[in-house]
Amino acid sequence: MNPCVIIPTFWTRRRDRVPDNLLAVYDHPTSIDSDGTLPACLRSLEDVEGLGQVVVTVSATDPSTEHAAEDRVREILADAPGIEAFVFGPAELGSLHRRMEQLEFADMITGVSLVGYGAARNVGLIAAAVLGCETALFIDDDQIIDDPKFLSKALYGIGERSENGRPILAKTGFYTDEQGHYQRHVDPDWADMFWRREDAFNEALSMVDKPPRITPSPLAFGGCLVLHRDMYCNVSFDPWVVRGEDIDYVINARMHGGDVFLDGEWSIIHKPPRLSSEALQFRQDIYRFIYEHRKIEFAKSQVDLRQVTPDSMEPYPGRFISSSVVWRAVATAVLRGLSRKEGGRYLRSARIALRDASQYAQENCHNYFEFQRRWPMLLDRMWEDIALKATFTGERRIDRAAITGRFPRLRSDEDW
Repeated sequence: MNPCVIIPTFWTRRRDRVPDNLLAVYDHPTSIDSDGTLPACLRSLEDVEGLGQVVVTVSATDPSTEHAAEDRVREILADAPGIEAFVFGPAELGSLHRRMEQLEFADMITGVSLVGYGAARNVGLIAAAVLGCETALFIDDDQIIDDPKFLSKALYGIGERSENGRPILAKTGFYTDEQGHYQRHVDPDWADMFWRREDAFNEALSMVDKPPRITPSPLAFGGCLVLHRDMYCNVSFDPWVVRGEDIDYVINARMHGGDVFLDGEWSIIHKPPRLSSEALQFRQDIYRFIYEHRKIEFAKSQVDLRQVTPDSMEPYPGRFISSSVVWRAVATAVLRGLSRKEGGRYLRSARIALRDASQYAQENCHNYFEFQRRWPMLLDRMWEDIALKATFTGERRIDRAAITGRFPRLRSDEDW
């Protein structure tokens, strides 16, 4: 049951530019004129026992950067010949979209793209299905694996049942720093008196040291996440959540009768680059949590779903997806705006919490449920799809020069 290892990567030309598309705002995209963290991640993968197929998805903050980003990823992978990697870029996405249209799933194309955290992960899941992989394992490109038995730990318990008899079809490990610490140390700040996110996060992670080894979790880590076929072929990521798509997946799984379990003996080293803007991340969190609150409220009207409440997601993210999230976000935005750098950007976030984020949630919270209802049918048709599998395995080649217009220079008469 070797998994398909999926590595989403995110690229940009200018780290200081904020994309117009809300879904294309990433925490720390890599500049295409640098190597970023991907080479170190790939080098650490080379020592992992039993490594099979690796899929690298390439997302960019702007359409004009897509092909340059794909070229950069291919250059980096050329220096890791020991890894059997398939790069999923714009050309592959075009093939996938055309196949979806042929199979009459054109209405789902928006949620299967390389724009946005959730949509990019859905692309990875479809790639795993096309390749016939029983499990899909996500890691992020800013992580390091220091355990040769990483894959065997990832697969431990998958497909079996927990102590209370529930099937283990989705499992997360946890992040550590290079010293092995998994809880984040943050000095309390008076401006965060209504927004103790790190405290709630640490409280939720306290289950790591408690028995049993595998237990249902309210949180997940997208860079240390394994999904069984019976889970990922039935439950998709939400393409409209702007950030935190991994924890959102816990909510999606619970709505559909499943659970994401945390394995207290499975971890990965996380080495994230410095954030380009903490205020921008806070803005994305406002959109994220208000959207989540609206989503679980909307789900109450869906008779075929199990209800998920903020209390059931305590301590994190429960208290951030309750009805108090708007006033807490506004208060925190104002307090941070008066006391921190990027004050103007924080103060604008107060307006966003009151108007823009609520409007975004209202307009989009129903989209996921329409998309999700068709997801199992799509994945059933995509499972080992002959046309796409030939492309993804290299049996049928794509002429990227024809797609991108970057043809090689023809030799002139003087060259002969």
